[in-house]
Amino acid sequence: MIGRIPVLDVRPLVDCGQRPAKAVVGETFLITATVFREGHEAVAANVVLVGPDGRPGPWLPMRELAPGTDRWGAEVTPEAEGRWTYAVEGWGDPVTTWLRHAAIKVPADLDTALVLAEGAELYERAAEGVPKRDGREAVLAAADALRDTSRPAAARLAAALAPEARAALERYPLREPVSSSGPLPLVVERRRALFGSWYELFPRSEGARVEPGRGGRPGRVVSGTFRTAAERLPGVAAMGFDVVYLPPVHPIGTTHRKGRNNSLVAGPQDVGVPWAVGSAEGGHDAVHPDLGTLEDFDHFVAVAHGLRMEVALDFALQCSPDHPWVQRHPEWFHHRADGSIAYAENPPKKYQDIYPIAFDRDMDGLVAESVRILRFWMGHGVRIFRVDNPHTKPVVFWERVIGEINGTDPDVVFLAEAFTRPAMMKALAAVGFQQSYTYFTWRETRQEITDYVTELAGESAAYMRPNFFVNTPDILPGHLQAGGRPAFEARAVLAATLSPSWGVYAGFELCENTPAGPDCEEYLDSEKYEIRPRDWAAAEREGRSLAPLITALNRIRRRNPALQQLRDVHFHPTDDEAVIAYSKRSGSNTVLVVVNLDPHHTHEATVSLDMPRLGLDRHESVPVRDELTGDTYHWGRTFYVRLEPDVTPAHIVVLRPFPSTGGSPTP
Repeated sequence: MIGRIPVLDVRPLVDCGQRPAKAVVGETFLITATVFREGHEAVAANVVLVGPDGRPGPWLPMRELAPGTDRWGAEVTPEAEGRWTYAVEGWGDPVTTWLRHAAIKVPADLDTALVLAEGAELYERAAEGVPKRDGREAVLAAADALRDTSRPAAARLAAALAPEARAALERYPLREPVSSSGPLPLVVERRRALFGSWYELFPRSEGARVEPGRGGRPGRVVSGTFRTAAERLPGVAAMGFDVVYLPPVHPIGTTHRKGRNNSLVAGPQDVGVPWAVGSAEGGHDAVHPDLGTLEDFDHFVAVAHGLRMEVALDFALQCSPDHPWVQRHPEWFHHRADGSIAYAENPPKKYQDIYPIAFDRDMDGLVAESVRILRFWMGHGVRIFRVDNPHTKPVVFWERVIGEINGTDPDVVFLAEAFTRPAMMKALAAVGFQQSYTYFTWRETRQEITDYVTELAGESAAYMRPNFFVNTPDILPGHLQAGGRPAFEARAVLAATLSPSWGVYAGFELCENTPAGPDCEEYLDSEKYEIRPRDWAAAEREGRSLAPLITALNRIRRRNPALQQLRDVHFHPTDDEAVIAYSKRSGSNTVLVVVNLDPHHTHEATVSLDMPRLGLDRHESVPVRDELTGDTYHWGRTFYVRLEPDVTPAHIVVLRPFPSTGGSPTP
């Protein structure tokens, strides 16, 4: 139902208001609405925020975003976690209406006495809503001046425009009449739901060793453990990562176990795929005995926490044929016509070592068991879960599971690993996933990146938060295969500066890029199927590691709030398709990034800055310092760059504006 003052199309709006918009503590976002009224009388609007304690927050005035559009907006910044609501109030502004009329009629001596008398009445009525300590006397003084017939009309009107009275009425406007939109839900979560740097590693590869063979027999690789993997954590923390993510750490089945490079026949030393969860040694609430014990896992978590990192654990809701559920809960699986349980397939791919879950016969039981498992690991210090293939499970299942967990533990973060159709990805985000994998991996050209990031930073930012992983154990993209080290550097810069959350899978810093075959995005000798010891110290000693670049990127991210937010990103024109330029702003902090997207060739380009979007005047100049190299430049509205692979693949600068006075810039 439309109110006396129409308030329409309030945004953000998620699922017609049935689900909450999302923000994190300290995140600024825009609330907008269409507000208007009949005729020519003035109208205004404000946002009403109600915090988790049920008390309305500060009164937030809105402004018309573009003259004549009737579209109003206000930036809001919630400062506490919890469930909020927001609403927009539209209201008639009789004081502004009167001022407009008076500014025309009084100079023209049209109904002057009546106009001033009406103004005095308005100011007296408005003064009732102004606290005595905050300007009431100034408003009453203006009303008295309007009634003072001993003074010229122009002087009486001027008194009504006194700064003290106007300021008081801006803080406490006379609102007649007032209409409100209905309250809309907002969930405010902790900052890790939006911002973080992730590092993925396989514990079995960290600290693994090769034992020599005896008696002519080949040697064997001995698995690393939670204890040996913990020894890698200081190196990960030194690169500036906030989250260390572990693939499944549970027992692995032996039935139809995959061998090296996805071979259908496993040898006696093949260790299996961690996502084939479950064996006689336990299921989702057990750890693989080769990795150690739960006490060893607790040690790993404690070391990570001591280094100011969180541990994210994979939640892969599927089973090997040897999982205890297969015997205890046959109703949780799909049985084929011959009585066998259907294994996972993505034709032509077959995953005989994995049974998917069938949800429709016992949804309640599966929800309860999933919540139990998640709470089990929460009890061991895990507050982040990366969920494997959530798009192959019902959306309503995740809504229930995440709702139950976050209902009591709102700090727990879920990352959806769903490389699938946009509708499913957005639905998963809307029902509760705090973060989502994205299509970033496959966006390579300037136009593709610009369009995709603009989409992510737009209206979907109210509920879908991206995590830009540059690679995963499943995905070795073509640009990394063919582009060598410069491609790795460019993609790291893009991911770390375009998205508030980004991630790398171990081996990225070594530029591992050998595919399993032509036109294949799988790694040769993939760590999914075997243990992969790496000599990190030798790589850094020999200068082969990208660790210095990654460390610099994470340091820059932590120092600049602009890179910790999603919604304010702007792309600037360049005259070379291989060069992309963009800026991000947060308050007074502005970061400008220029990247060469071509890993094979040097590119020279002119960048044209949209100065108002940077908070700068059109002819203003800025001294800049490249945060990657330390080099300094002097950039204006247009400037030249030369980006050479292996030398300077990108510029990342923090703008420090100063007025152009003809003098030398001072950084």
